[in-house]
This record gives sequence, C-alpha cells and structure tokens, in this order.
Amino acid sequence: METSTTETIHHLFLLLLTIVTAGMIAGTLASRLRLPDVAMYIIVGMAIGQGFHWINESSSSLINQLILVAGSSIILFDGGRNIGLKGLKQVGWTVGLLSVPGVLITVGIVGAAVHLLFGIDWLYALLAASVIASTDPASIIPVFRQVTIRNRVRETVESESAFNDATGSIITFALLSAAVGDSALSAGVITWDFIRTAFGGIAVGLALGIIIVGLVAHIRIGVLRDYTTIAMIATALGAYLIGDMLHVSGFMATFVAGLIWGNSKSFGMDMADKKEEINHFSDNITVIMRMLIFILLGSQVDFRLLADYWWQSLLAVLVLMVIARPATVLASALPDRKSRWSLKEMTFMMWVRETGVIPAALSGMLAGMGVKHADIIASVTFMAIMLTILVQASTTAWVARKLGMDSEAEIGK
Repeated sequence: METSTTETIHHLFLLLLTIVTAGMIAGTLASRLRLPDVAMYIIVGMAIGQGFHWINESSSSLINQLILVAGSSIILFDGGRNIGLKGLKQVGWTVGLLSVPGVLITVGIVGAAVHLLFGIDWLYALLAASVIASTDPASIIPVFRQVTIRNRVRETVESESAFNDATGSIITFALLSAAVGDSALSAGVITWDFIRTAFGGIAVGLALGIIIVGLVAHIRIGVLRDYTTIAMIATALGAYLIGDMLHVSGFMATFVAGLIWGNSKSFGMDMADKKEEINHFSDNITVIMRMLIFILLGSQVDFRLLADYWWQSLLAVLVLMVIARPATVLASALPDRKSRWSLKEMTFMMWVRETGVIPAALSGMLAGMGVKHADIIASVTFMAIMLTILVQASTTAWVARKLGMDSEAEIGK
C-alpha cells in the first residue's frame, strides 16, 4: 500500500473517530442541559476545530462533500419516513403554501436585504437567500421529540421542513445555473427548471420507493425482507444518485422515497414487524450523520470571515427571522380556511424555522465550486445556522409551553 493511501486512510479514521467521540460527549451535555443536540454539535465543532485545531477539513474536500451529500440524503429520507400521509392531508394546503410560495417569499425578502446590506448583484443576493430559505428537519424533529407538540402543528412544521428543503435546493440550483452561465435568468426558465426538477424528483422517489418497498415488504416478492435496513439506506442514497444523474432534484427524490417507506401500509405493503428494527437503526444512523455534518460545520466557521461581514450577516438573518418568516407563515396559513389556524399556533410556527443541514450542504457546495461571492454566502449561512439553532431551536420547548403548543386543547376556536 502506497504511503499516500495509508495517510489518507489514517486521516479519515482519525477524523471520524474524533467527530464521533466529540459528538457523544456533546450529545450527553445537550441532553443534560435540555438543548437540541445540533446546537451543542456546532459549539463543540467550533471548539475542536477553530479552538484546538484537532480537525481541519476543508469545506471543498471530497470527504466533506461526501458527508454533506450522504448525510443530507439520509436525514431527508428519514424526515419523509416520519410523516404520515393522513396527517399531511389534513394540513396539506398550509404545507404546500409554506413549501413553495413561502420559500419564494423568503427568498425575495431576504434577497432584498442581502442586496442592500452587501451591495452585491441581485442574482447573488437571491442565491444567498435561497441557500438559507429552507428549514431543517434534522434539528426540528429531535426538538419535537423532547417536548410534546400539538399534533397538527408538529405535522405541519415537520412536513414543511422536509418539503421546503427540496424547494430551496431547486431554487438554489436554478439560480446557480444562471450565475455560472449555463442558462439565462428569466421567470420562465426558472419556473420550467423548478417544475422539471421537482416533479422529476417526485417521480424518481415514487418509482424507487415503491419498487424497493415491494422487494422488502410484498407478501410474494418480498425477497429482501431480511435486509430491510440495508435496503432502506440503499433507497435513500440511490434515490439521490438517480435523481442527480437524471438532472432532477435528488433531494426531492430521497424525501419522497422516505415518504413511501414510512407509509408502506397505505400501498398494501405492511412492515409493522420491522418497525422497531427500522426505527432503532434509523435513529442511530441519523444521529451519526448529524454529528458528522454539524461538528464539521462548526469546525469550518471562519471567524475572520464573520468578522468582515458580521453586522451585515446579522441584520440579514434578523430580517429572515423577524420579517420574512412571519410574512411567510401569515401568507401561507391565513388562506387555509379549513385549518383555521389560531394566532398562537401561527406565532409558534413563525418562531420554529431552524436553518441547518441542507443550507450547510448547499453553502459548502458553492464554496467548493468557487462561485462568486461564496464568502458572503458562507458568512450569511453560518450566521443563520448559529442564530436559528442556538437561539430558536434552544428556546422551542419554552415557547411551546408559553403558547400552549404542548397541549391538544383548542385555542382560538
């Protein structure tokens, strides 16, 4: 074995062991302090990366990109798997409006703020806004496991976080294509790209999800039943890969495939006897992925970059939190007369909008590609992740109690 190959293997093993060890310590502290684990992962990542320099993995490295894409795919798949079609149907209008028009509202408002604060071209300002426009199932779902949230509110926020990750990614890649000159920036082009990539991703996810669930759970052709969890991971990664190779949304594909897996009984294929095994395996693999992504992300926070753009980034993220998010929720929830959302329910949804895995992955990809103004995009993304996770995610349980979202009692009805 060549020396360079040996050194690469040693580097990879040391990186993984350092992150996992730090992650277990951070997770234990988070549990005792009653904080979301992702918040503690970022803090620990900053300490062992920028503080002690125990890890120093570039955001553009192959290892980092692999962790971001694979981890994002698995977490998105698990987000889809944990959403029930019945609950989704009941809040479908609000989720749909939050996930598509809502993302566009966020991109427009935050893009205008970035354009004014940084003085960069509209295209790159909107690109920065699109990167941070989506919410994060990787941080929201664990928070909701720590406190009981009213069912329809939980289902709405969780569903939105899964759907709008795909929407934000699609808008980002459409703007990126225009930025690098692959296509012209026009409403028609972006709309077509969105329709093609979104529905293409849905089709890939449906097809692969149904095929593999059939091979696992079908009474007659379920030949992979003994390999259920392995088939599940293969579905998550395979859906992303096939979608990406077909130039449609791999993120949408993996989410829809997860939705099929989580609702297999609705398609006449029952995996009830495998539920405990699947949940146990999925919980562990997603925790590992959250450790890898968020500790790496914390280790890559460029404090010199944040120092250069700190006040602009701070103001841009405050616009996201206190202007764009309330506008998005109001524009999405008020038209849904069937759901009849109360003011307290809408207020809670305004506060719960953590930025995390997908924005981190997208920002890392843009930096790796050397996109113009990638430093500004990275600064805004880091600020959004730190503020929304360290402030909003950490106070979600308190806000839920204050607004009565930890109770099923009807409010304002």
